[in-house]
Amino acid sequence: MRHLKVSKQLSGDLARADSLAREIFSDIANKWALLIVETIGDETKRFTELKTEVDGISHKMLTQNLRLLERNGLVSRFVHPTVPPRVDYTLTEPGQALRATVDAMCAWTTRYLGDIEDARRRFGHIG
Repeated sequence: MRHLKVSKQLSGDLARADSLAREIFSDIANKWALLIVETIGDETKRFTELKTEVDGISHKMLTQNLRLLERNGLVSRFVHPTVPPRVDYTLTEPGQALRATVDAMCAWTTRYLGDIEDARRRFGHIG
């Protein structure tokens, strides 16, 4: 009986982890979120710095994506008690780990760029 309880609990834990993973991936699997993570990097950035450094992002999209990243624990937000308010953003430990994952994906793309381009050329000639 105890084995069945533990098995059901593990199954429930896996289902919750899968559901959470899908939700997080949905939040961060866009160009803006990943560019924001890369732009913050190891530094602390002000909102205005991010707006300037993330080429082409609107004020609204930056705000929405920073909120998603903060909600998922990837970015910490600190509001300085000044007038006008100054807001700083820093990657959390999970945010830094995501950044390392993105860096690895970029390295993978660079390593296999020729293979990917060859495959795309071949694919375009089929049919």
